[in-house]
Amino acid sequence: MALWRLYYHFVWATKERQPLISPDLQPIIYGYIIGKAHAMGVIVHAIGGMDDHIHIVSSIPPKVSLADFVRFTKGGSSYHVNHTFQEADFGWQRGYGVFSLGGKQLYSAIDYVLNQETHHRLNNIEQRLEDYALLDDGPAIWNHGKAIAKIKIIKSDYEAP
Repeated sequence: MALWRLYYHFVWATKERQPLISPDLQPIIYGYIIGKAHAMGVIVHAIGGMDDHIHIVSSIPPKVSLADFVRFTKGGSSYHVNHTFQEADFGWQRGYGVFSLGGKQLYSAIDYVLNQETHHRLNNIEQRLEDYALLDDGPAIWNHGKAIAKIKIIKSDYEAP
């Protein structure tokens, strides 16, 4: 058994940022996501959001990729809603934001997620979390690839027995 302490803050939006998460639908979506996460071995520390987006603070075991967690929870929850409620046309926007947290940041992230309505009403939001859909933090090549050119391959005289 492995020891792991990994904390993440996820955020993603409804399709076209429409207000699709009604007060009646919210517990169904959140409950489904918590159940799916539990089945994957993921710990959900907090889940919350507004009518057009969701935040999840979770601990994901190393055996589960972040992309798989998002894919299964987003896809599964929209499928569940659309097949449970015949009139529903629910869906998530493409993409998501994810931020790693240290242990000292965990409780403030949980507080932020659980108090989304208050933060939005008072305009006391973390802009980088709320505007993730406008950003694309694609990986940059470190040092513009110059480090790769300086690598020398050394031939070893060592031969395995």
